[in-house]
Amino acid sequence: MGIVLIALVIVIVLIGATSIRTIHQATVGIVERLGRFHRQAPAGIALLIPLLDHMRRVVDMRERFISIRPQSIITKDNVTIQVDSVLYFQVIDPVKVTYNVANFEGAVEMIVQTALRAIVGAMTLNESLSERQAINARMQEQLDREIQAWGVKVHRIEIRDIMPPQDIREAMEKQMRAERERIAVVTTADGEKQAAVLRAEGLKQATILEAEAGRQAAILQAEGQAQALLTVQKAQADAIGMINASKPEPEVLSLRAMEALTKVAEGEATTLIVPSEMAGLIGAVASLGLARLQGKSGG
Repeated sequence: MGIVLIALVIVIVLIGATSIRTIHQATVGIVERLGRFHRQAPAGIALLIPLLDHMRRVVDMRERFISIRPQSIITKDNVTIQVDSVLYFQVIDPVKVTYNVANFEGAVEMIVQTALRAIVGAMTLNESLSERQAINARMQEQLDREIQAWGVKVHRIEIRDIMPPQDIREAMEKQMRAERERIAVVTTADGEKQAAVLRAEGLKQATILEAEAGRQAAILQAEGQAQALLTVQKAQADAIGMINASKPEPEVLSLRAMEALTKVAEGEATTLIVPSEMAGLIGAVASLGLARLQGKSGG
């Protein structure tokens, strides 16, 4: 009796262990009843009827990736290249991915390889190297169209590496080195040209500033001389005005005129301003001054 009770307890524990399943977050359980799909079990505790229900699989609903093995592809210009890619996808229908495809990852890898051969094979080597984004976009569009029946969404596919043959890689490296050297030469020449232009511009500006400074100095000097001449003339005019105001004797005026004309004749003065009252005496005084000068030169 005790043995039967122990066996019954063991059977109950085993049935309970197989009837209670824990579904983790971001996963969905596929429950079958008598071998046919019955329901989806969300995250949490899933209760199964013993001997009737069976947990077929637990599907991961997170975004995942598949690394596609490198494959050889012949380009349009008959160059054999190795292409390495990676596919990012997410299951959106766990029922379809469970029952519509037997080996999803293997099937996707075969589709990616076939699509790459068709797309890259229609390009030249240079096009395949420079148009990776276009290849990725065309691949994603084609895969979305072909595997949507599997309940899977392709988020993106990326070409990780395109490897040409060794001899072509060496030729490309030589071409890149030559291009870098050409750019360096052009940059150096352009820098030297700019430096020469700047030096010439600096010399030009210095010459202009020097000429402008000389012109300003000449203007200031001329203005100073003119101002000095005006000052002398004003002083002479003021002196004559003072003489006229004091009403000197004619003899004094004649004497002053004689002295002024003598200075003009000897070159000690170049400008002579006389009062109007002395206009009648200018001729006589000038004759006397010239006669005096001739007597000095004759002696």
